[in-house]
Amino acid sequence: MKPAEPHIHNDCRPVGEILHQIAGKWTVLIINLLSGGPLRFSEIKKQIGGISQKVLTATLRELEMDGFVTRTVTPSIPPRVDYELTELGYDLQKPLKILGAWAVDNRPRVLEARGRYFMAHPEAKPQPKGKVAHRPLMQAAE
Repeated sequence: MKPAEPHIHNDCRPVGEILHQIAGKWTVLIINLLSGGPLRFSEIKKQIGGISQKVLTATLRELEMDGFVTRTVTPSIPPRVDYELTELGYDLQKPLKILGAWAVDNRPRVLEARGRYFMAHPEAKPQPKGKVAHRPLMQAAE
């Protein structure tokens, strides 16, 4: 039997840990938004509709903690705070852009599959808002 590649691990926990952080909808939106260059907190909040100040603050802190984003405070009144992608953040943006394009291109196919599933399984209950099996999206495909 051929030995496993030294860089391939059977333990999925490290992958799951990183994917958990980067797979959040706000993370993806913020990374993609910052790929255009540094932005102030208020500019990010304005361009990402529906995110609360508390959630945006927490997400930006996590991205900074994980090395995807830098936070620069310029002393002024009021203080100016800018966020910018790091090299690691730009590296992450590349696969996110590809994944985003895939999602846009394949959404009709996913909605069709969802519609077929609910037709074949009428007893299936829709998932809470934001989950894949959200009925209003499924109905839009019919």
